[in-house]
Amino acid sequence: MQNFTVRATGDRPAPFQQIVIPLSDGTRLTARLWLPEAPAASRVPVVLEWIPYRQSDGTALADAMMHGYFAECGIAACRVDIRGSGNSEGLLHDEYLKQEQDDTLEVIAWLAAQAWCNGNVGMIGISWGGFAGLQIAARRPPALKAIITACSTDDRYSDDVHFMGGALLNDGLQWGAGLFTQLGRPADPKHAGQNWRDIWMHRLENIEPPLAGWLSHMERDAFWKHGSVCENYGDIDCAVFAVGGWVDGYSDPILRLMRKLNVPRKGLIGPWTHMYPTWGQPGPRIGFLQECMRWWRHWLLEDDTGIMDEPMLRLWVGDDPKPDAASPEIGGSWIGLESWPPEAPAKTLYADDRCLSETPGGTAGAIILDSPLTLGATGGEWCPLDAGGNGPEFASDQRPDDGQSLCFDTGPLDHPLHLVGHAALKLRLAFAGERALLVVRLNEVKADGTSARVTFTARRLRRPEGVAPGEAFDIAIPVNAVAHRFSPGSRLRLALSTSYWPMIWPEAEGNAIRIQPESLQLSLPGMPPGAIHDQPAFGAALHAMPVSCETVVAPEYRRTTVTDQATGRVALFSEDTPSTWEIDGLSITSRYDHDYSILPRDGGSARAGFQFAQTYERDSWKVSIETDTQVFREDGRLVLTSRFAAYEADRQIFERLWTHSFDE
Repeated sequence: MQNFTVRATGDRPAPFQQIVIPLSDGTRLTARLWLPEAPAASRVPVVLEWIPYRQSDGTALADAMMHGYFAECGIAACRVDIRGSGNSEGLLHDEYLKQEQDDTLEVIAWLAAQAWCNGNVGMIGISWGGFAGLQIAARRPPALKAIITACSTDDRYSDDVHFMGGALLNDGLQWGAGLFTQLGRPADPKHAGQNWRDIWMHRLENIEPPLAGWLSHMERDAFWKHGSVCENYGDIDCAVFAVGGWVDGYSDPILRLMRKLNVPRKGLIGPWTHMYPTWGQPGPRIGFLQECMRWWRHWLLEDDTGIMDEPMLRLWVGDDPKPDAASPEIGGSWIGLESWPPEAPAKTLYADDRCLSETPGGTAGAIILDSPLTLGATGGEWCPLDAGGNGPEFASDQRPDDGQSLCFDTGPLDHPLHLVGHAALKLRLAFAGERALLVVRLNEVKADGTSARVTFTARRLRRPEGVAPGEAFDIAIPVNAVAHRFSPGSRLRLALSTSYWPMIWPEAEGNAIRIQPESLQLSLPGMPPGAIHDQPAFGAALHAMPVSCETVVAPEYRRTTVTDQATGRVALFSEDTPSTWEIDGLSITSRYDHDYSILPRDGGSARAGFQFAQTYERDSWKVSIETDTQVFREDGRLVLTSRFAAYEADRQIFERLWTHSFDE
């Protein structure tokens, strides 16, 4: 469970109703509805959150704090478990299917038609819910007037958990294993009644591992274009507020939305990972729910809150970063920008031996880059804390990885150096195979030698058509955008590698790249002259009182790396000890482990494993589920094995095994 310790607005949770929303095909969706305390004649707008994460227990705390706050401020809120999730009927097979979108359109129309509603609907969501907001906005339901989309993307292939620059992300494998587990979770008899077992067995009998579908589409094709609003930004005609963090994997889409949309829009990017800014880590936490209410009152109640008179985009400009896998720190301040991209001066740096210089310098000829497959152990996870844990998942001091990378450093800076936007790397290189992985990191190296990752990207390169094996060609790679101030006395480091494990699935052996350093150019957009530095402070982080729950056994988080000198195997283990918490008479015990291995003596083999277990108990009712997902390379192919087992009162009632294989 995340740390939700910020100031509550009341001494009791806001009241809610547990409701059922009927769909036209007879499927019944369960939801929670918060209505403001107002005269019976008053009609109010409603904000919808649409996700599959069990509103009766899984997200009950956060739901009460956010949606309860909206209700306390005069806006109704509805949190729906989508088809096939939580206590809702039907089947959920995968992310963002057309059926899900069609259901959302029905629910929006149903909410708008309720006697208490003024006909105006907003959508809010983070991650899945943020995706849903963008996708439903592109379907243009008449009642939908505005959305708030957090930690989401306009492009499901280029900027989602599955791939980065065509390289397979282990976070995507982890998420696929987690979603596989969620698809078979039981309904709760308290809310689903005697029908709970029929709902559960229907899910189990129809379950398929989503990863099998995802790994069947390793290139950007129609599968990923579905649900990617970048295919036609003009489909969206309602107001959009896009929110995220530089430490999250979903910051670039916010900048694209600001550039590409033709509707009223605002963007906010802070020093946070995958969570709402109210609880943002590393911090600072801000009064995000107050900003939401200013947005809702403007678009759903036509109140002049002044929010649309402020800069279109607010960015946190980080400085003095202190890397730490468990609790990093990023100093800095806010700037405002009226548009994106801004007109900003750019500095270009060139390779001069192993240094970065403002003028092209002498070089020592071609350099072979062939990183150890285990490079990347200090990189943390692509999306820290995405699974909801508080484990050590952030990037730590980069020196161990820098020492195995090809690095180019500036000298100690005499003046602050700002990077606002996308740095861009130009380079001439060659490789012998069809594909090669190139990882680009920009680090700030402090005077004491500490190396903090500021931004990075990866590209799974393919030789262009007509280019022979070993023949050089030019590439241009934009690095993930960031706003950062490199301090005087620090150095900027460009680090290049051909691996970044365990974040990125490694290429097999034979991944060496020949680089021509005299071709290297690194372009750094600076501070926009039009940046507004005197930004008003955000309010204190507030929320409504959460519903009551109790942590019976708190989890412990461990992240260790083990090297077997006899076999050459290197393994990283991320483990959560079993934990138990209780809510509304329901006891939930969970365990979650994942591990990644490299076997360099076995042809560049790799393996990733994910194990989940949950037990649900209420009075005499007890059910459990277990899943085990393994991904590994075998005979030049990617292999996926999946196991799902379910138990009722400790008696196994279901088990199934799947095996799939794919071309890489």
